[in-house]
Amino acid sequence: PGLVLVVADNGEVLHASRDAVDMRLVRRGRLAFEALRDCALKTLANGGPNVCEVTLRRPPMRKVSVELRVQGIPLPGDNVLLMMTDLTEEHRLAAVRRDFIANVSHELKTPVGAMSLLSEALVAARDDPDAVQHFATRMQSEAARLAQLINDVIDLSRVQGDDPLSHADVVDVDALVSAATDYVRG
Repeated sequence: PGLVLVVADNGEVLHASRDAVDMRLVRRGRLAFEALRDCALKTLANGGPNVCEVTLRRPPMRKVSVELRVQGIPLPGDNVLLMMTDLTEEHRLAAVRRDFIANVSHELKTPVGAMSLLSEALVAARDDPDAVQHFATRMQSEAARLAQLINDVIDLSRVQGDDPLSHADVVDVDALVSAATDYVRG
């Protein structure tokens, strides 16, 4: 059933799913985290469903955090049903995407800036064939680097947005293994 708790208004846990216990959300029959109790109390105060997002720092040393979306639903007798979704991995992936975009932006600026400077140097050296050759060769190198970066971004975009199983093919593993062993046999 996932991360589910039934909590009394005093913080006593009346029921806990196995996943909630394994995640150590319950300690000695009570909610282990004040943020969960606050969410339960808000649900009771509202008198209707309530959604909270909480970050829980877990022992030891409270360096590992878990991010949860907590949906509170009031139950009879001043009890609250807390249904939680672990958002930790989702938030980590969002951070990785942000970092990736920042890094790609920086990496793309480098060859573009180099090509701009090289084109200026090329114009300035138009009367020197050796310098023109040198700067033109460097521009080609930077253009190739830029093209490779763009291709890498396109490939990553395809991999990220594509479901590989939607166009999967059956592979004859025996033939593949045989071809690989034949290739390295010598």
